[in-house]
Amino acid sequence: MDRKLILYIAMSLDGYIAKPDGDLSWLSEVEKEGEDYGYHKFVASVDTVIVGRKTYDKVLSMGVDYPHQDKMSYIITRTPHTSLGNIHFYTEDVTELVKKLKAMPGKNIYCDGGAEIVNLLLNNNLFDELVISIVPVLLGGGIELFKPGRPENKLQLVSSQAFESGLVQVHYKVQGIKS
Repeated sequence: MDRKLILYIAMSLDGYIAKPDGDLSWLSEVEKEGEDYGYHKFVASVDTVIVGRKTYDKVLSMGVDYPHQDKMSYIITRTPHTSLGNIHFYTEDVTELVKKLKAMPGKNIYCDGGAEIVNLLLNNNLFDELVISIVPVLLGGGIELFKPGRPENKLQLVSSQAFESGLVQVHYKVQGIKS
C-alpha cells in the first residue's frame, strides 16, 4: 500500500485556522469530554508528521510538549536547528521531502499545517486526502487555510459526519489539479 499525505486540520466556518494573532482559543468551543473527533484513530494511522515552524512554535507556546515525539517529524523552517530525537528541522524543498517520504515504506504522513505549507503542497498536487473539521464559529478574519491563487483541485467525498457539538468533519480524496 502506498503512503498517503493527509491534511487533518480544524478551521472556522469562514475558513480560518487561527485568529490574526495566531490565537486558537476558539477551538475550545467544541471540546467535549470523551470526544476527540477521530483524532487518536487518525494519529495511529501515521508514522510521520510534517508541520510548519510557526505551528510548531505555537504548540510549544501553549505550555505543552510536542505531541508527536514518537513519530518522525519534520518541522519546515528557513532557519537550521539541531534535531531533537525524532524531530528534524527541515530547511530544504518540502515538496521534494514529501515525494521522498511517499516513496519510502511506512504508514501515512500527517500534515498538521500551517497554511503556507498546506498551500504549497496543494499547489504541487501532493495531498492524497483532506480531513477538515469545521468548527461552528465565524472568526471574521485571521489566517486562512486556503490561500487565493492556487489551482483548482477536484475532490471526492469519502465521508462527512456531524457531531453534537456542531462540528462537522469532512473527509475528501484529492483527485488532482483540474486542467
